[in-house]
Amino acid sequence: MTGSPPKIALSGVNKRFGDKVVLDGLDLTVGKSESLVVIGGSGTGKSVMLKCILGLLRPESGSIMVDGEETVSKTRGDREAMLRKFGMLFQGSALFDSLKVWENVAFGLIQGRHMPRVQAKEIALAKLAAVGLGPEVGELSPSELSGGMQKRVALARAIATEPEVIFFDEPTTGLDPIMADVINELIVKCVKDLGATALSITHDMASARKIADRIAMIYQGKIIWCGKREDIDHSGNAYVDQFINGRAEGPIRMQVRAL
Repeated sequence: MTGSPPKIALSGVNKRFGDKVVLDGLDLTVGKSESLVVIGGSGTGKSVMLKCILGLLRPESGSIMVDGEETVSKTRGDREAMLRKFGMLFQGSALFDSLKVWENVAFGLIQGRHMPRVQAKEIALAKLAAVGLGPEVGELSPSELSGGMQKRVALARAIATEPEVIFFDEPTTGLDPIMADVINELIVKCVKDLGATALSITHDMASARKIADRIAMIYQGKIIWCGKREDIDHSGNAYVDQFINGRAEGPIRMQVRAL
């Protein structure tokens, strides 16, 4: 008897923009209820990979499967059904300034699920409570919140529909180390409480170590190492070793333009 398929599986995914190859035969699997963090520097393909999974970009070739179903060739209607499984915490939080905090959290419930506002607000306030924010915060505008509070609201929105998969795009960018650790702990708690699968992209190793079951590193459009979180410090991979220790010297060469 075979086991269930991975929650997400990418195989041989290629994506280019003109002559620039961004994803070069990328392979990656994320198991059900697993938290996988993909690390890598700027411009290595992390965000493009995420956008391909979400269907915002279509790869030139390769396979992207969710629950064993191919998604690359799905029609728009079928893709919308698949997207109902997903929640997302965007880099920079991406809250709507014109909406109150609770309306931001309830946005997917009201607009995507056509839930009555009264019911959606009740759920939104419960999700705000889950990230440590009281009901009074729900009546505020996002512009009245600190960066850390905005990130909590974005997390509440990501879990509001109780998704099967949550994507985290640089979840601690712009936060001080203490607030970043608070957000990381909330991510771990919320994902565990939902029993959700999590796929995160980040260059923040403190965040990766906190929220990951497994860590994968992307470099030049390929996954060059993947393993358990606790194994990353003795990966045996020179690229991984240079990145996680933040060393200028090593096989990874930064492009620096002379003045």
